Amino acid sequence: MVCALGAAVCFGAATVLQAVAARAAADSGGGGEAALLLRAVRQWRYLAGLGLDGLGFLFQIAALRSLPIYVVGAALAASLAVTAVTASRLLRVRLSTVEWSAVGVVCAGLALLGLASGAEGHERGSTALRWAMLGAALAVLLLGAVAGRLPERVRALLLGLGAGFGFGVVEVAVRLIDSLAPSVLFPNPATYALLLGGGAAFLLLTSALQRGSVTTATAGMVIGETIGPAAVGVVWLGDRTREGLAWLAVLGFAVAVAGALALARFGEAPEAEGQEGPVQEASAAQG
Repeated sequence: MVCALGAAVCFGAATVLQAVAARAAADSGGGGEAALLLRAVRQWRYLAGLGLDGLGFLFQIAALRSLPIYVVGAALAASLAVTAVTASRLLRVRLSTVEWSAVGVVCAGLALLGLASGAEGHERGSTALRWAMLGAALAVLLLGAVAGRLPERVRALLLGLGAGFGFGVVEVAVRLIDSLAPSVLFPNPATYALLLGGGAAFLLLTSALQRGSVTTATAGMVIGETIGPAAVGVVWLGDRTREGLAWLAVLGFAVAVAGALALARFGEAPEAEGQEGPVQEASAAQG
């Protein structure tokens, strides 16, 4: 559980650090998106954010090797609570009473999950499941191509859902990789599902945040990266709860995800009060 929470802290803090760097880059000169990004990556805060993203991914992998997927997925969704609290300090963003309550709800949900969760399932997953994950990663790319042509009202939601599905593929694929030995790693379809799913998720989330509502896209992402992978873990990988506490795990999962959805506007670190427009470069940190 420590690794899962560590991943949430890293991802949530990285979003805000990259937002601060991107804002400073925007204030220091004009130019298009590429020029803005080049100025941002020269700043230590942006690089620190990327470093935290990498560290968070390592924590995520470690957590997935020792905890049920439903616990890790809920913890990663909780990174929105970390982003909200950090933004209230570093970016001086004012959180409403409802949003502070949502932060508390997320923490309560994770506490319930921590009490109810059992050990990681020991099912290795079938060959069919490995190929299914690769197929799911390809489907995420197809969904992105289709959703990008839809009206703006539904585009952000579908792109966000697609990004969530992609991140969910990563969560499951980590459990399906048994060894890092090249002779085992390269023939494993889950290896390519992890790479393709993660890349597709990043592209779809970036597109969603640039071309639609941040809140809608992030809500779709939270749903996509939590419910499906949790079901796969329980049905096919043997994830279980402590004896007699399945109801508490379900309650904790639902509470944590509901709290994260209430904080969906922090899927991209918000602007400080009085400024307009989202910081697009910060979107890369979420996931």
